[in-house]
Order: sequence, then structure tokens, then C-alpha cells
Amino acid sequence: MFPYKTTMKLNKSLKEPVYLQLANQFILLIREGNLIPGTKLLGSRTLADLLGIHRKTVVACYEELMLQGWIESFPKKGTFVNTKLPNTQKIDFKTSEDSPLKQKTGFPFYKNIVLLEKKTEKKEGVIYINDGTSDTRLTPTNEIARTYRRIASRKAIHKYLDYGSPYGNIKLRETLVEYLNDTRGLNITKENVLIARGSQMGIWLSTQLLLAQGDIVVVGETNYLSADITFLHQNSKIKRVSVDENGLKTDEIEELCKNHSIKTVYVTSHHHHPTTVTLSAERRIHLLQLAQKHKFAIIEDDYDYDFNYDHAPILPLASHDTCGNVIYIGSVCKTVAPVFRIGYLIASEGFIDEAAKLRGYIDRQGDALLELTFADFIKSGDLDRHIRKVMKVYLQRRDLFCKLLQIELGDFFQFKIPKGGMAIWLQLDQKYNWKEIAVEAKKHQLEIGEWQRYDLANKKHNAIRIGFASYNEEEIMLLVERLKNTIVSLKNKKRF
Repeated sequence: MFPYKTTMKLNKSLKEPVYLQLANQFILLIREGNLIPGTKLLGSRTLADLLGIHRKTVVACYEELMLQGWIESFPKKGTFVNTKLPNTQKIDFKTSEDSPLKQKTGFPFYKNIVLLEKKTEKKEGVIYINDGTSDTRLTPTNEIARTYRRIASRKAIHKYLDYGSPYGNIKLRETLVEYLNDTRGLNITKENVLIARGSQMGIWLSTQLLLAQGDIVVVGETNYLSADITFLHQNSKIKRVSVDENGLKTDEIEELCKNHSIKTVYVTSHHHHPTTVTLSAERRIHLLQLAQKHKFAIIEDDYDYDFNYDHAPILPLASHDTCGNVIYIGSVCKTVAPVFRIGYLIASEGFIDEAAKLRGYIDRQGDALLELTFADFIKSGDLDRHIRKVMKVYLQRRDLFCKLLQIELGDFFQFKIPKGGMAIWLQLDQKYNWKEIAVEAKKHQLEIGEWQRYDLANKKHNAIRIGFASYNEEEIMLLVERLKNTIVSLKNKKRF
């Protein structure tokens, strides 16, 4: 006889009614092949006595199973597993309980291009190096929450709770038009704006519309990893050009244009990712001229426009674009906090229309309430006040981090103090390598992370990007101390 008593696990303290718990366990046993079609079930009174529950509970369970078509009842004969159900392969009920659900996939599927595995689980006490993120502890959550509550409590808010436009909330689009025209020197209307869930969505949408298999995209020999992966997913060909203290070498792009049909150039013009250098004025003009002449698109990812410490922000390429060649991408995720997935894609009206259609397939629309919140947050001046506040903090952290690196680790690293952004480009002495640093650092509660991501072109530059903005002064000192202990430990090992 089937071991009902040892197999059925009922818990009266759960919110789910006992009869449904019982019914769901019967369904699982049938689906696993442990109760095959035609199997006679125990009578309601017998099963109730066996499980120590009320008979009415078993009756309710059987009624539920009959309604769902799992069992059938015949007068004077009893209750049976529905004979019309297909036979399934039997699973040993003694071991299936402890087996992970869906541990193996039962069908073939295409795997994504995974260059590096990301570990998201963090341990207490370990310092995790990032490549330049904001300090979420400085996020103006109270101001944002007040704005959100005020908007959500409006009488007419119900109209924003239904399906909306894939272009994004119109109020936020209009607010961004005014804000970006004033702060970035753009000359756009709301028809040029698509709201996205961060800049990465903007890059993905642009890539889908620009690149097909075999199309050429030009990037720096060091470049933003997520952009590279997005281009590779589209089966496009990546051509790399050199990066120096003035940014992408546009002369090399010009040479590529002589022998190849380039579809797009991806550039982080303000602070090149990962090296933090700024694209010079001369090269900006040259790149725009090349785009106009050879009719390729420029994807300008302006991921940290707001953070400048030594000078006013340099206007983006998009502000000088007169022929519609630049696709301008930005977000408030870096400025405020990554959790607020508010980004924007700025381009010609025709391109935005196509991007909106495509966005509708993968993400019907954005979060209208959050978009309204940030429209008010920007328009009220709260965003600018937040930027001014964190700029002072990040400047102090940059100066402290660079000072400590120079004093404590100057013999091991070379770097230039970045003029803006939230990270530095740190080049390690060739006597060492980041692979061995990463292994040794774990012993000192320091996680280096994906150091390989910064050299996909295999240039052996021996440098990585390390953020400073997300650490307070005490954490910066501790980070440098652990990094120093790591390298000194390696140095001592190499002596023997």
C-alpha cells in the first residue's frame, strides 16, 4: 500500500488550508508517477484517521481534485486517479523530496555569451571593489519618498496605473527636454526622447536597430564590458581603436572607414570607460565629421556627466550634432542610486519611434509613478541639489583615495588623478598581475572582482578600474590597507 502517512506532510499553522495542502500533495504524487492513472485512493474516513485530520477535510480535498480533473469517483466502487491522465515516469518518492526542484533543464536552449561570471552574494566584513558606483547611503530617499507619496495620493492618479506609452511618461519626457537642453546644450523636443530602464536598455535598443550579423561597430581597445557583450550578442564585428590621454584615436577610425563600412561607433566621451580620460575637442569634431561623411551612427554613452571636480562639464557630442548622427544615452541611476531605473535615449524622431516599438516587445512600458516622481524631483531642483551635495563628498573621497595610494602604494601602481567620475584607472607594476592579486586579496578580506573585464583586447596593460565614491573615509583607508597587505604579502613570497 502507498505510504500515505510518511509521504503526506500537513502543517496546520500555514495560511494555506489543510485540504489544499493535501490536494496539492496528491497532484504532485500523480505528476511524479507515484500514483498512476487508475490507482484506487483510500476512503475519506480511512485517510482521515490515518493522517489524524477531520474527514470533512479529506472530502473537501477529493472534491477539489475532482473539480481539477485529477481523480474520478464511482458509486460503490471508490475514488480513483483519473484513468484518462497520461502515464508519467515514476520518481522515487523517498528521494524526490530532498532533490532540488528543476535542477536539470529538460530541453535544449541557446546559451548567452558569458565572458565572466558575476557573484552577487556578499559576505560580511569583506570589502568589494567596484568600478565606480554612487554611495547609496547618500541617496535622498526621504525627498523621493515624499514626492512619490504625494503623486500616488492624487485623485487622478488612476489614469497612470493603466497601460501607458512605450515612449515613457510624457511629463518626464518634457521635463528632460527642458533639463537636458539647459544643462547639456541639446536642442531637442519630447519627440526625440525615449525613457528607458537605465542606460543599458538604451544601448540594447540602439544595437538592435543599428547592427545585424557581420556589421561593424568600433569601440576603444579598452571599453565598457556590457556594451561589448551587447554588440557580440547581435553577432556584429567589433573593431578596436587605441585610447590615449585624449580618448579614442579618431585617426584610426578614419583609417577603418577607408576599408570597411562602419555602422556605429560607441564612445564614452566625457569620461572614457574604463580609463576615465576625456575625448578632446579636436577629436570630438573629427569624429562628428567622420560620422557625417561616412554616415555611421555614434552611440554616446554619457554615464557620469554630472561628476566633474576640476572644471565645468564638457558638453556632449550630441550638443554639436547637426546631422542626426548621435544617439545620446544617459540615466539618473548613477547620479542618484542604481535601484531607480530611469534612463533616456535621445535621437532623431524616426529612430525614437522604432526604438519605442521595439521597447514595447520586451518591456511594455516603464514605471509611470516612478517616472512622475523623477519628473518632479528634477523640476523642483532636488536633483541638482543632490548633485552639488555628493560632488563635495566624492571630491574629498577622490583626493583621500589618491593620496593614500600614492603614499602607501606608489611603488606598485601608476595612475592619474581623474578630473571627474567615480573611479580611477590603476596600472599595476608588471612584476605582479591582477590574477595573483585577486587570489591573495581574498585572504585579506578584499574582493578584487572581475579584473579580466578590462582587457578583452588582450593588450596586457595590467590595469583595472577601482571606484572610490561608494566608500566613506574609514572604508577607503581600510581598502588601501588591505590592498597594501595583499601586495606586501605577494612581494615577500616572491623573495623565496
